Order: sequence, then structure tokens, then C-alpha cells
Amino acid sequence: MGNQVVIIVGTFILLITGLLLGYVLSQLVLGYLTFNLLTLFGTFSLILIFGTLYYVLFWQLRREQSQVVPETRPEQAQTQITAQIADNHLKNKLIAKLGGDAAAAERLIDQAKLNYPGMPETWYCERVIDDLERDQR
Repeated sequence: MGNQVVIIVGTFILLITGLLLGYVLSQLVLGYLTFNLLTLFGTFSLILIFGTLYYVLFWQLRREQSQVVPETRPEQAQTQITAQIADNHLKNKLIAKLGGDAAAAERLIDQAKLNYPGMPETWYCERVIDDLERDQR
């Protein structure tokens, strides 16, 4: 609720400041207002207020949107972490079968990716491990 109040008040002040800035600039352009130090500082302050409010308002909106997204992410993050653990376990098993040769394991996985494109990373590790075990028999 607090974020909505900030957004509503900020939008209202931004609207008023923008209208006032537009009016002052139009009067300067039309020649009804003389260009002196007072109008220069007034116009500059209106531009500064307008820019600051614009930045703060959209910063607040972006912050509010980023707070909504993490609510749906824990399941995805847990799934990704589980997949990474399984993937690392399989890669470690493959490297162990190759006597610690990580480069050879990567080459075999890359070769499997070329032979069977579009499969999940764990599938490639399982495939290479199965191929190694079959070749050892």
C-alpha cells in the first residue's frame, strides 16, 4: 500500500511540475516573460524537480516489479539447483571413470552434443557414462 501512495503522489507532483514547466517555457518562448536570472533559475529548478521525480517514480515502479518476481522464483530456483547438483554429480562420476581427465570428459560430452543435439545436459553425461561402461565390457 505504501508503494502505491508514493507512486500516486509522485505522479501527481510530476504532472503539476510538468504543466508548470511547460507554461513557463511557453511564456519564455512567446516573449511574455523576460529572460533574466530569476526565470533561468526557476526554469532550471523546474527541470531538476521534474527529472528527479521522473527518475524516482520509475525507480519505485521498477523496484515494485522486482519485488513481485521473486515470489514465483523459489520453485524454479530449487529445480535449477537440483538439476545442477545432478549434473555435477554425473560429471564428477564421468571424470572419475576417465581417471580425473576433465578435458576428456568435456570432449566426450561435446561429441555427444554433436551426435544427439537438443537433449538435456544430464542426458549427455548419462549417455557418455553408458558408452564408457559398454566399451569397458
